[in-house]
Amino acid sequence: MEKGRVRALLPIGVFLVLYLGLGILFEYGMGIPMGFYNIPIVVIFLIALLVACFQNRALPFDDKLAIMGRGIGDKTIVTMILIFMAAGVFVGTVGRDSAESVAYLMLSIIPAEYSVAVLFVVSCFVSLSMGTSVGTITLITPIAVAVSAASGFSLPLCVASVMGGAMFGDNLSFISDTTIAACQGQGCQMKDKFRENFKIALPAALVTLVIILALSLNTDLAGTVTHDYELVELIPYLIVLVGGIIGINVFIVLLLGIVSGSIIVVATGVTAPTDLLGNMGTGAAGMFETTMVAVLVSAICALIREYGGFTALLNGIKRLFKGRKGGQLGMGLLVGAMDIATANNTVAIVMANPIARDMAETYGISRRKTASILDTFSCVFQGVIPYGAQMLVAISACTELGFAVTAFQIIPFLFYPFLLLVSSLVFIFLIPERRGGDGEEGKPAAGDPATAA
Repeated sequence: MEKGRVRALLPIGVFLVLYLGLGILFEYGMGIPMGFYNIPIVVIFLIALLVACFQNRALPFDDKLAIMGRGIGDKTIVTMILIFMAAGVFVGTVGRDSAESVAYLMLSIIPAEYSVAVLFVVSCFVSLSMGTSVGTITLITPIAVAVSAASGFSLPLCVASVMGGAMFGDNLSFISDTTIAACQGQGCQMKDKFRENFKIALPAALVTLVIILALSLNTDLAGTVTHDYELVELIPYLIVLVGGIIGINVFIVLLLGIVSGSIIVVATGVTAPTDLLGNMGTGAAGMFETTMVAVLVSAICALIREYGGFTALLNGIKRLFKGRKGGQLGMGLLVGAMDIATANNTVAIVMANPIARDMAETYGISRRKTASILDTFSCVFQGVIPYGAQMLVAISACTELGFAVTAFQIIPFLFYPFLLLVSSLVFIFLIPERRGGDGEEGKPAAGDPATAA
């Protein structure tokens, strides 16, 4: 077994200590709202990269630049960045306000006693279409507050239902940052990862819906919520969603979405033709931080791999987790730990990608399964941590409307993330993985712990 160098992992340690430490200080020590998100994560990654460059002084700096260049120039990284940009242009083109129409349509035609269930289902659909849990929560939480105030449903239950639905779509959407990062990082097709994820997410969503309905039927209702709605602007989202599911190339799907969205927003007067290009540019610029994180993490990981850090980490993982099932659990816990430390599921996936790729080869885990585990477990942890953007945005939206609610009031009602964890563990330990499909099942070497599965 090749011997690695544990000290080569120092840049990751520096990043986690700085980011997590400053985040806790800002959020809880100094009481700064959205404390974790006031820290420039790109700057922290630059510091970690500087640490990596100072390591292994026997290697000339020009050689280190070459290693970083190869890491950044990898096909998967280039593809990931281009998809990030295209997705940003799409969101900038079509906007996000039209998603409210789905909620008001369903609330107008479905009996009031099912209002909370409607919030959950609408949040699932909106986040699946838009590819953003935070955006979904920003749009739908005010509606959840209105439902609670008008009907008498518990506000924490309403908000938690929105958050759960938002994480459902964030986990599955073809234009979600997490999906793009997981699929491109592992080199699998989005439709394959979607199918792998869907069979895990659907049972959790259905059980969540049953629990919400059971709680709703015991609530005394006081009124209903009504509002005007317009659905034509959802067509581009549907094009992207359907195109992704049937397996059309993601660039073609996004191009179709951008073209159809441009026609619709201009024809309906939502956007002036002179503003359209500016909106596209704003959408692409919104992906700057995510893109820079992908670039910097690729450079850091290239150096860590060269120094033997990943070999040391993989050796440690093999001692802790035995067999294919243990390897899958190890992947999940790895990305979960990254998410707890960064409070950002996309960053957690980008950081875990290279390590998970090595683990997949060692344990004989398919690329689609690896991408699914990374995305699913990151969404589980991101969906429940009290300092995550999703939780903070939901609480902030309630506060702006004059309703006080805390994270620890919401967490007990976050049925979907907890059930998603249960469903993930069931599929890891009780339901065998379907063989074949992406043609890249790992082949464990003789004596490798994967053979114990």
